[in-house]
Amino acid sequence: MKQAVGTLAPCSESARSDAEVLLAAVTGKPRHEPYGFPERHLASPDAERYRCWIERRCAGEPVAYLLGQREFWSLCLRTTPDVLIPRPETELLVQTALNLLAHTQQPRVADLGTGSGAIALALANERPDLRVTAVEVCGAALDVARDNAAALDLRNVEFLQGNWCEPLQGLEGFEMLISNPPYVASNDPHLAQGDLRFEPSLALDGGPDGLAAYRQILGRAHRVLRPGAIMLFEHGYDQGVQVPALLREHGYTDVSSAKDYAGQPRLCFGRWPGTAENC
Repeated sequence: MKQAVGTLAPCSESARSDAEVLLAAVTGKPRHEPYGFPERHLASPDAERYRCWIERRCAGEPVAYLLGQREFWSLCLRTTPDVLIPRPETELLVQTALNLLAHTQQPRVADLGTGSGAIALALANERPDLRVTAVEVCGAALDVARDNAAALDLRNVEFLQGNWCEPLQGLEGFEMLISNPPYVASNDPHLAQGDLRFEPSLALDGGPDGLAAYRQILGRAHRVLRPGAIMLFEHGYDQGVQVPALLREHGYTDVSSAKDYAGQPRLCFGRWPGTAENC
């Protein structure tokens, strides 16, 4: 363990945590057990597997991809390089959606750009009466989301392949559209750094100003939302002015914003009044 932490320290800000989590996955034991039994040694096959994982993590490969899973909203989700790794801050999006829908019976909700299915499945698990439609343009990512739904035995979710709102045409009457779209600007140097190097660019690259996906979604969303329905977005920490402004420009009212657990602007939502103005 000590050697693994030392190896990871120059290349990971979470070296000790990474080493503990990977060792626990190899041994099947609680992550802190090695500290109570320092005399124990890994068997040869386990030691080789652990060494390989440490090397790959040191090269920047995310722990979630090494393990093939990530916990989100207390759900264990299969996670592959075809999908964005679910982030803790996105749980705020789920909680906000649940709060906004608390008094709506059997609401119809669509998760646009579902990826691993994290948002859609968290909502479906928390509210069995929800009718959730998960939309994803990438077929490989949609397969991961379907597998996660099957593993969790969640049957109130349907999956559609396509770009943003396009597969929803003809399915009018949604009480909420929710999305964590790509919002990193194409020239942002962070895309070539750290874990982001390994994640799908389709789920990260938001165009020249990071707002391309928001414009595409808002250009069609009004066609499937019922009057008074909610459009709910996650956005970048530096987009707390631009994304709410886009909602207003497209005719949404009662636009509100919220900060994440670090105090950074992270999400916004507005209500569709049910008119064709500003579309």
